[in-house]
Amino acid sequence: MRKSARYTTLAAAGLLALSSLTACANDAASTASAGSGSKGDGKGTKVKIMVGGLDKVIYLPAMLTQRLGYFDAEGLDVELLSEPAGVQAETALVSGQVQGAVGFYDHTLDLQTKGKAVESVVQFSQAPGEVEIVSNKAAGDLSSPKDFKGKKLGITSLGSSTDFLTKYLAVKNGVKINEFSPVAVGAGPTFIAALQQGSIDAGMTTDPTVANVLDKKLGKILLDMRTPEGSQKAFGGPYPSSSLYMQTDWVNSHKDTVQKLANAFVKTLKWMSTHSADDIAAKMPADYSQGDKALYAEAIKSSLPMFTKDGVMPADGPETVEKVLKAFNPSIKNTEVDLSKTFTTEFVEKAAK
Repeated sequence: MRKSARYTTLAAAGLLALSSLTACANDAASTASAGSGSKGDGKGTKVKIMVGGLDKVIYLPAMLTQRLGYFDAEGLDVELLSEPAGVQAETALVSGQVQGAVGFYDHTLDLQTKGKAVESVVQFSQAPGEVEIVSNKAAGDLSSPKDFKGKKLGITSLGSSTDFLTKYLAVKNGVKINEFSPVAVGAGPTFIAALQQGSIDAGMTTDPTVANVLDKKLGKILLDMRTPEGSQKAFGGPYPSSSLYMQTDWVNSHKDTVQKLANAFVKTLKWMSTHSADDIAAKMPADYSQGDKALYAEAIKSSLPMFTKDGVMPADGPETVEKVLKAFNPSIKNTEVDLSKTFTTEFVEKAAK
């Protein structure tokens, strides 16, 4: 049973070429996933899922579910594909290249204003899992979002959730969105290079990039949104972020398959809640640790508090996301969003039984 809501740029030259929301999604559909174990065993119902960065800790449940064998156990042949940012995963989904996307829940609200019916079916997290990091060089005059004015701020790509959150933090702290420069630098090595080279003064990113920046002593944390407490401080409530979201029409016409996906992901979230970061790291592809297993496990440990244990949308979460988007996004501010259509708990509730 579907549960209704209770209350109703600039590109970094030479660093990264990222397609926008309106870009052709054909490339997205053919992108090979990072690491091993991205394809199922060739048996069962075939499902393609695009992830906004398979090696990002915020999207860890996607690959972990594959590695634990839970997709296979449900009779699914899941192929995980990867793009550098959630907005590309969104593009692949709405163009029909894939059946599911693992990305931020906030895209479902944004898409509704564009006439696209998309909903979160498994909510992985209750906090963004993002960190605003400031370079050592810029740290002297950038101590809070109030200092964003005139700064170059790194995001994964234009139209991404890091773009959304950066704009909100600016507006909330009295800085207009035309008073700073968002710079698309992706994550991982490209983000780190941008910070080192001064292409950005600060930027929003996730683990394991955060752990690597701190380990290399290239910058310091300005805002930590990897925990429910951090989300409360930054946004005034839980901010449901990483999720499995799908087109509503496809969900309604493939309920058996969606239920199997929910079963698999809920098993993973429960497994994560009873295992250590070291246990989780040991299950992931070897190349995800980039040669430093201890640092990778530490990155996972720092982000573990963001994850739900049951895949259920946190209470008040959709309202927090709507408030954030309305603060700077005219298309959402001037449109009435039906939050009850942006997520469902039907499948995760059955998975828990």
